[in-house]
Amino acid sequence: MESRPPGILTFARLVIDALDAVAIEYMLGGSLALYAWGEPRTTRDCDVVIDMPGGRIRALSAELKQRRMLVPPEILLDLLLAPEGDLPVNAIHLDSGYKAELFLLRPGDTFRASALARRRLVDLGAPLGEVYVHAPEDLILNKVHYYSLSQQTKHVRDIASILAISESEIDWTYFHAWAARLELVAVWQEIRSAADALLHG
Repeated sequence: MESRPPGILTFARLVIDALDAVAIEYMLGGSLALYAWGEPRTTRDCDVVIDMPGGRIRALSAELKQRRMLVPPEILLDLLLAPEGDLPVNAIHLDSGYKAELFLLRPGDTFRASALARRRLVDLGAPLGEVYVHAPEDLILNKVHYYSLSQQTKHVRDIASILAISESEIDWTYFHAWAARLELVAVWQEIRSAADALLHG
């Protein structure tokens, strides 16, 4: 009997196993981090921030290949050395079509470095088990940032679910300091109003 393709959580475990095999620091973001702090939603993407030393590029490429994701080392190196931009490395699973978007920590990215240093180890149960995820306030900051770029209402719904489930976990002093540094205060005020309307309307 032909085996069924893995679900997104099983796929995410494959990605994390590849990162762990070469000792690369990571944290899950995006919709998968909602499993820790909010209400999960359907997705076919796995967003992961990674701190990838140049000397481990070929090893990571080989580990991903073993798990049916073809990411040539040249692509990883090109994005690691790119002077600007925030394009992820896309690792697409050949069997299921799920995609891991690997966001590389770049020199000078103080916010992403701060978020990685503050990542949380949480147990999300099978099939993921213990994984590193964004702290809830960093996850919200990322969603505010991406909402400012795209105006996609999914980010408002995600933030509303985080506030409903995990507001007591949020470090608001840290959040407001970074919102000011990232020039996201006005956007946050707009989103907070919309999220409150979803929660209490």
